Amino acid sequence: MQVHELPTPSLLVDVQAFDRNVATMAKRWPGLKLRPHVKAFKSTALAARLAEAGHRAFCCATVREMLGMAAAGLGDDLLLANESLELGRLTPVVERGVARITVAVDSEETIEAAAKARVPEVLIDVNVGLPRCGCDPPDAGRLADAARAKGMTVRGVMGYEGHLMREPGDTKADLVERSMGMLLVAAEAVGGDVVSGGGTGTWDTNTWITELQAGSYCLMDTEYTPHAGDFENALFVNTTVISRSAKWGVLDAGLKAFGMDHGDPKVLDVGDCWFVSDEHLTFGVADGVEVAVGNRVRVVPAHVDPTVSQHERLHLVDGDDVREVWDVDLRGW
Repeated sequence: MQVHELPTPSLLVDVQAFDRNVATMAKRWPGLKLRPHVKAFKSTALAARLAEAGHRAFCCATVREMLGMAAAGLGDDLLLANESLELGRLTPVVERGVARITVAVDSEETIEAAAKARVPEVLIDVNVGLPRCGCDPPDAGRLADAARAKGMTVRGVMGYEGHLMREPGDTKADLVERSMGMLLVAAEAVGGDVVSGGGTGTWDTNTWITELQAGSYCLMDTEYTPHAGDFENALFVNTTVISRSAKWGVLDAGLKAFGMDHGDPKVLDVGDCWFVSDEHLTFGVADGVEVAVGNRVRVVPAHVDPTVSQHERLHLVDGDDVREVWDVDLRGW
């Protein structure tokens, strides 16, 4: 199949850019030192490509992702890097022994939920500066003791410095070191051999963790590009020009095709995004550009994760050829 035969809007993954991104990350974080975060791409087929590159431990954001990865035979080491009080759906997977299941906990309530679901292993999630999940660092040791008292193995700690992913380069290193300092103090109190954290924005800065939780790097978006310049955009929304006026054109992809929380997407080659509506993207036509109704236009999303989750499949392309179709089979909760 050729790209021009695909219905629009549709997601395209440039296989050459994707493979280069995977190789770049693997050089610095080989094998199990990288725990790819499947929330970025929500596809077991894509995850299988990363497993082939040696990355067989994965990070998940939802129970649905955990179940799907286990069912796909990608359950060597799955971490639910998110607190949940509804872990019962994991119990059959644990009991059948078809996957290694670890969950993040940051309170007595989440520890109780994990124990009730018979989850065998946990990481203590520590707040290292992002006002989201994670316990206070001084409380990590107590929570580890509480988890062990429930019969669970505490593998170590995790802490996500998400507030620093887009920190300017001249201040990032010092702030990441400070953030990870809190995590390492907690790790001493907790025990275990895992210190998990980081992301695409700190892939070359965070040298204190034992494993990196990065997912966006393999596809990339406009928001991350300035902060992880060694990677290139591999994900595009394939669109069609459906209307043309003297100074602007309209594409057939809108708010329901893009994650918009990080701003407007980037229209390639023909002009600049003016605004995005429910079903449309209006762009200003660049001087000297010839564009007509029916032309195909590629658009780079501003945020990979919520863009992918709005589509049913990813089309792996090499130039104008569609090589494979990957289902976005990990959508949902």
